[in-house]
Parts: sequence; structure tokens; C-alpha cells
Amino acid sequence: MHKKGSLGFFIFLIIFSFFVVFLYGPILSIILLSFQGPSGGLTFPLNGFSLYWFGELWKGSGLVDIGASFRRSIMLGIFVMILTVVLSVSAGLAFRKKFIGSDLLFYTTIASLIVPSIVLSLGVALEFRLIDSIIVTIGEMFEIQIILENFQTSLGMYTSGFGAQLTWTLPFGLLIMFAIFNRFDKSLEEAARDLGANPNQTFWYVVFPIIAPSIVGIALFGFTLSYDELARSSQVMGATNTLPLDLRGLTTTVTTPIIYALGTVTTSISFLVIGISLSFVYLLRHRKIK
Repeated sequence: MHKKGSLGFFIFLIIFSFFVVFLYGPILSIILLSFQGPSGGLTFPLNGFSLYWFGELWKGSGLVDIGASFRRSIMLGIFVMILTVVLSVSAGLAFRKKFIGSDLLFYTTIASLIVPSIVLSLGVALEFRLIDSIIVTIGEMFEIQIILENFQTSLGMYTSGFGAQLTWTLPFGLLIMFAIFNRFDKSLEEAARDLGANPNQTFWYVVFPIIAPSIVGIALFGFTLSYDELARSSQVMGATNTLPLDLRGLTTTVTTPIIYALGTVTTSISFLVIGISLSFVYLLRHRKIK
């Protein structure tokens, strides 16, 4: 450890300051440029100060429906968050005991983290194209009119898109749960059972309050990773786009600070979710201390 006032401490402080500027400087620049006046451009210096571009954003840029894609991202993020939490907690409880194939199942689950995201997205899209072919073939064989007249593709936000994003969020949830249960004190559960608690009571009154902050962390991972996901969503969303996909399209067509206003809004949502999650964890710990 460097003492305050020493040369090493000041060098460390300078390096750390440059790192913070490098990390958060782009976000700060986007936020500042989004508050320009009507004549503002894409670079500094600022031309006026107003909320003009935020108003233009919600009016619609004429290229994409930002409001619709924003709502789709929020809803998809919530569904991914819920399923990530449920599967992670369930798997964490199941993996507390060894069973046949447990190691294979674990490594298969986390293997998606090392596969390039765009490759995985293409693989999921191809898989659903095969499903499309099977559905069409069944429809032709049995002359099912609903399929023949209405079916187009099974690719969609809540099918292939949902599955592709789970390959990104679920491994993080599993790793967090495994880390928590690896250091969990089993004597607390034994004490509850000795006092007459059944398995359900033991989980809800003993285990759940202890792992609740970690569950909040998994929920935060699930929502934010889904909300910001681009590469794994690029090939699997079908006819609809999430906000990151529309944002990518806007970066090649929009030449006004409206793109910065969108960046400020999405960043604010991310920080809001983080703030709510941290507040919830604080309340849980405060209640525990009481």
C-alpha cells in the first residue's frame, strides 16, 4: 500500500484518474452533446443548451419507431430477467448435490460464453429456419390450412430472440448461484429442520433471505445484459427490432444529436435499474440487521 503524499501514491492517482476519464468520458460526452440547441452538431463545441433533441426523439426521427423498440426491449428484458432468476436459483439448488451428468450439464451451459456472439446468433437463426421447414412440411403433408395460409417464420423476439439472450444471461446467473451455495453454511438448514421446519419452510425462511441479495444481482445481470444485447440479437429477432438494433441502424443514417439523446435515455434507464437494484439490496441488508 502506498502512503498518502508519497510519489507512488500520486502516480497511482494519476493513472487511475486517466482510467476513469477513459471509461466514463465517452458517456459524459454523449450526455453533454444531447442537450444542444436546435442548431447543434455531432461534435464539440456545444451550440446552445436545450431539451430540443429529446423532444425530437420522442416525436420520431422518421426512420424508426423508438418508442416501440424501447417498449420491446423493456418487456424482453423483464422476461429474460425472470427466467434467468428462476433457472439460476433452481440449478443452484440442484447442483448442491452431485448427480449423473452434472459436470457435463454445467460445462455445456457456460460454453456459450466462449462462443463468439455473432456465430451463436447465426446458429440460433439457422436452427429456427430448420424448425420453419419442419412446420411447413407438416402443414403440406396434412394440409393444415392455418399453416399453409398464415405461417411465415418461427423467428421472433419471444422465441429465437428470447433463447439467444438466455445463452448470454443464464451462465452468469448460474456462476453467481454456484459461488453463493459453495460457501453457504448448511448448518443453518440443519438447525431449521431440527426445529421442525419442512423443506419449503427451510428454503423460504432460512435460505431465501440469505441468498436474496444475490438473486437481486442475478436479476440485474439478466435485465441489463438483455436490454443492451446487440450481437446475439442481430440475426434472431425476426420482423421486430429491439432498441440496440434500432440504435445500430440510426448510427449509419442519423447525422443530428438525436442519436445522443437516445444514448442518454438508454444510459439513464440502465443506471435507474442499477440504482433500484442497489436500493433493494440495501433494504434487504438493513432488514436483516434489524
